[in-house]
Amino acid sequence: MDEDLRNIVLGLAATAISGGFGWVTRTYVWRRALRRKQAFFGLPTGSDCLFVVNRQMGGSEGSVHRNDAFALLEISALIKDCGANVQIVAHDTVRQGFGERAEFCVGGPVSNARTAAHLESMLPGVSVDVSTEPGPDRGAIRVGGQTYRWSKGRAEHVVLARLTSGPGTRPLFLISGQTAVSNQAGARYLARHHQELARRHRGNPFCLLLKVVNSAAYGPDVVELLEDVTAAARTPAAAAASPR
Repeated sequence: MDEDLRNIVLGLAATAISGGFGWVTRTYVWRRALRRKQAFFGLPTGSDCLFVVNRQMGGSEGSVHRNDAFALLEISALIKDCGANVQIVAHDTVRQGFGERAEFCVGGPVSNARTAAHLESMLPGVSVDVSTEPGPDRGAIRVGGQTYRWSKGRAEHVVLARLTSGPGTRPLFLISGQTAVSNQAGARYLARHHQELARRHRGNPFCLLLKVVNSAAYGPDVVELLEDVTAAARTPAAAAASPR
């Protein structure tokens, strides 16, 4: 009887030790993943960030397209995971620089004036056709000598960039799509692939060109990484085109 009791006690002790070790390990792994996520997004616990929303094309003043609202939800989940706070502001009411707090700016330069400013100052090698007249180049994105046109419901493109104003500053995430669906697709790609992006770029600025495939059938779910255009995007177009 004493032998049986001893075996039971030893078994319970071993189970407790094993469970405690497993809990400590899981907690360590979780905290390490959280710290990496917070570092990538520039969102330490309790910090504030800015979410700049665009306006819906053809909509009433201050209206936001449904898919752009979904993009906000995609990113809000990331912000909540990091334990940060978000301030949502309209694109035409922001009168401040960036770097003091993290920023997420969604929408192309036609519907988001802050995107236009960011492209001009931080990504001078990227140009977007902002004409409102129908035509094959309407909304086309040009970077690195290539032109990326959109075909409604079939092929849409989005620029996804992580930019900083200098060492020790908080990052700006720019999601500039040709359509509201592509904006949501860019936000979803960032949410799903942030760990891979953090490993690949190691905190350095980057600019990616994504393609949304057959959104009429798949919505924002099927996204291809076309190219890393960081170097071309950060080089003024005139300089890139000049002979060497």
